[in-house]
Amino acid sequence: MNRNQVLPQVQLSAEAIALKKVDFCAPQSYQGTGFLTMGDMPRLAKEASSLNPGDGFAWQMETHFEDSPGSESRQILELALKGCLHLVCQRCLQDCAVNLDEKRRFVFLATEAEADNYPLEDEEQEPLVASQHFNLLETIEDEVLLSLPLIPKHPEGFCEPHATVFGLEEEDEGLDERENPFNILKNMKKNS
Repeated sequence: MNRNQVLPQVQLSAEAIALKKVDFCAPQSYQGTGFLTMGDMPRLAKEASSLNPGDGFAWQMETHFEDSPGSESRQILELALKGCLHLVCQRCLQDCAVNLDEKRRFVFLATEAEADNYPLEDEEQEPLVASQHFNLLETIEDEVLLSLPLIPKHPEGFCEPHATVFGLEEEDEGLDERENPFNILKNMKKNS
């Protein structure tokens, strides 16, 4: 018999406070959807260049149990995130809307040791340690932070590089005025 047919399905509240303590050790599966504002995710808000009223992330999650060869069934968390955040474009130094649409899959394990020994080759799902007070809000914020681009920038052709960033101002001021650094060595050789 499929374990999902026997276990109750619990609907998670969309409130951010309810996501801070979810009992993933209980014999039940979960599902839920909601929207988290930047105020709900303070670490993410620090990364933003500006906070706009519509900025935030819609989330959707569902858990189910899958059979695992050689051991009992493991709880799987499917998490989908979609939203917008404003960061500084590294090309023009102006605000840049970064849209994210991510899907993640996690497997809940009983202990930290099991999570540490989980095979790194399994790129389909990442290990999490199940807890009676699991902070799903923190996990959502972590996944958004990990999904941010290392170098945020507008799409190609949308903006021009900022002159001071790449030293373009110095080049325009006088290419001929720069002294060749090897001339100094040449003069030193003549004097000795």
